[in-house]
Amino acid sequence: MKYSRQMLVIFLTLLLGGCGATVKESLKVQPTSHSAIGADRTVVVLPFADYSYADNLETAYRRNLFISENLTDQFTRNGFHLPVQEDVFLYLVDQNIINIVAYDQKKTKSLEYELKSDWSDKMKGTLKQYMELSQQTGDNSSVNTPGSHGLTQQEIVKIGRHFSADYIVRGRIIQYKDRLDPSWAPWKKGVVNFVTGVTNRVAFGQANSDQYDEMGNIIAGASYGALIGDGANWPYDGNPDQNIFGITGGEMGNTVVWGAIGAGLGHMTHNSGKIPQAVVQLRIWVQDAYTGNVVWTNRVDVKVSPESVLADYQYDALFESATEKAVATLIEDFAKQI
Repeated sequence: MKYSRQMLVIFLTLLLGGCGATVKESLKVQPTSHSAIGADRTVVVLPFADYSYADNLETAYRRNLFISENLTDQFTRNGFHLPVQEDVFLYLVDQNIINIVAYDQKKTKSLEYELKSDWSDKMKGTLKQYMELSQQTGDNSSVNTPGSHGLTQQEIVKIGRHFSADYIVRGRIIQYKDRLDPSWAPWKKGVVNFVTGVTNRVAFGQANSDQYDEMGNIIAGASYGALIGDGANWPYDGNPDQNIFGITGGEMGNTVVWGAIGAGLGHMTHNSGKIPQAVVQLRIWVQDAYTGNVVWTNRVDVKVSPESVLADYQYDALFESATEKAVATLIEDFAKQI
């Protein structure tokens, strides 16, 4: 009775202790990380030219926004001053240097409403396809992507004079895409995926069809299962009363059963063990705001994937890490040159 009371007290303590909220904060520029490299100089970050084939105007805008935010953090950390980014955009639009096309969500509102209705999964998939088509950048092909055209030295100097800047920062987004990590590390893919996948590739090579890869995994799994079952004593122990497919005494029974189990696991591995990877490739130019001359440029290519099967597999987290690393590496290199 005393033991039951103690268990009840522990359970109630855990229950009441779990009623709060988990808060995770991340201050991007820590006060202790500031440096005087910038020496109170001012930089103006212009919109990056996006050559990464963004899916629609909204994703292209958010991609540029996230890069500019990381640039702001890195320049601030190194002691530079920056004007408010909205003020930069307003000036560029007023000077007819860039055109801004707002992401029009009105044309998809009716489709979004229908998605909330009681339609079948197939019908909802069709509605989502129509939403994506309505947001394609092809509908606005006459509008230049901000930053994808050239600027004269006079325009650079004019921008620098308006914001009392020392440097003008420009760049291009070369790659911003997701892919599968080609790594075969078992702590990333999983042990079963590693065993069947490596065997499949060694035996059959790289298949052009997804169905061939699946068949190869099934064969590899069945082969390993049959090898294990050949020396196993479960579920058949050799009793004469046991039979499988007309074979008495359980002969070959374990081989068949374990082979079937291995084939099932091989089929499961075909749809699992895929490691997502975020790829970000950027180039940045820094121009002297007084002359328009390029004083520094460099390019970085960053690939980020989960460290293990227990890590965060969400693409937004992977792209966040890749973008932060890419921008930090470039600005760190620039800071060493000035």
